[in-house]
Amino acid sequence: MKLFVHSLVKNEERYVWYSVMSVIDYVDKILLWDTGSTDGTVKIAKYLKKLHPAKIHFRQVGDVNIDEFAEVRGEMLKATKADWFVVLDGDEVWWESSIKKLVKFIRRRGTKYESIVVPNVLPVGDIFHKLPESAGRYRLAGKTGHLALRAVKRDIPGLSSDKPHGTWGWVDEDGKMIQERDKKKLKYLDAPYMHFTFLPRAGEGGSEVDVPKRKMKRKYEVGEDFPLDFYYPEVFFREKPGFVSDPWERMDWEVYLKSSFLTPLRRIKRKYTKGKVGY
Repeated sequence: MKLFVHSLVKNEERYVWYSVMSVIDYVDKILLWDTGSTDGTVKIAKYLKKLHPAKIHFRQVGDVNIDEFAEVRGEMLKATKADWFVVLDGDEVWWESSIKKLVKFIRRRGTKYESIVVPNVLPVGDIFHKLPESAGRYRLAGKTGHLALRAVKRDIPGLSSDKPHGTWGWVDEDGKMIQERDKKKLKYLDAPYMHFTFLPRAGEGGSEVDVPKRKMKRKYEVGEDFPLDFYYPEVFFREKPGFVSDPWERMDWEVYLKSSFLTPLRRIKRKYTKGKVGY
């Protein structure tokens, strides 16, 4: 089973190095495509390409709006000469044990399944705090929580990218979302990754608001403390170039005050909000 990675990025300077490096040793190829970054994302991507010329396909697509998002995802699909692919956003960082488990499962049992759902851990405020598990509202593979469909089999009949950014997903020849196809072929795998979607991701010169839906994703909330012995993804402790941001930055007092004010309101809202289908 050959496995590609789709990484479509824009202004992801803070985490894209860690994201790519957390999976590079376990997959066959990474399609690392940039959609108009103005921060250091392109510099990091080119450096990654230089380090791993055989594994990384880097392309500068140019600006992509919400409605063009599915089209670019479709182009990545056409460029995928593999049995399976994994969607890896520039703010998603995997533990070694998790990516190994995912790849091992695909190699051994990939012929029997079509897609794989995994859990994620969501830092909020800073890397030292997380969104509570009780806040997870996505419903996938018979489970509810912090979940995402992250691995897809390439030969699903008529597989294509559909809908604008924010409601986007993969569909089959009948326009059915792949997670709604045969439920026996949708696998939940306990192989979590760390997702920094609620934290700032752009570096100097990069705007968060220029990225589709990014402004809506920033979350001000006082989360739960990670335990003192919490085991962060290994890639955070490895050697990196000097121009790659250090992840160990604590929230400043302004973020803390705003988060303290908004947290009770968010908890009340969650209490009366139903789960939503994930993609």
